[in-house]
Amino acid sequence: MIFAIPCYMASLARSAPVPQRSALVEDPEFVDIVQISNSLTTKILMSIPDAHDSSIRSKALQLNSPENSKFEQIALEIGIHSAPQLRAVSESFSLEACLRSMCEGLQLHQALLKSVTPRLQNGDKVKDLLPDIRDLVIQINKMLKMVQGEALVQPTPTPMTLNLPGDYEVQIAAHLTLVQLQSFGQDMVRVLRNLVPNDEETQS
Repeated sequence: MIFAIPCYMASLARSAPVPQRSALVEDPEFVDIVQISNSLTTKILMSIPDAHDSSIRSKALQLNSPENSKFEQIALEIGIHSAPQLRAVSESFSLEACLRSMCEGLQLHQALLKSVTPRLQNGDKVKDLLPDIRDLVIQINKMLKMVQGEALVQPTPTPMTLNLPGDYEVQIAAHLTLVQLQSFGQDMVRVLRNLVPNDEETQS
């Protein structure tokens, strides 16, 4: 079963024509939102190592270890779902689809963190990630509104129940959530930078 949380509820009637990507990336408001989103994503990525170090006691659980792929089965048993795949906007992957995937992935990690944080003995820095993720969801939804050309209604994220019978499972769940959030955030940075590349990036 694939975990997915709707990013918004759209009205039935479209209030404005859907703008093309080329028009959006030249819109100063859209560019500003992309830049804010990129800054928030970078802030989250910079906070993850400290959050991991402070909450994960086992030395066997390292944030950037190649061994992390071996935990796929226990991740399924705990109830940790994979994040949506992100890739650059193209003819086969629309801007709207890209933004939807970003929103769904962020809300997935929101739900995972909210489920596991109360069980951590030292989860303050993990909990501190949540406001930035919430703010980033808001920015992504602003871009979705511009793409759709219609009003959006923010839903309440669906709570997630993880199978955490003991401290070992709690540690694994927190570890794998942070590992996956880091990977998803890195993909988001690449995609966001590709949306409105600046002159220096274009020339490099």
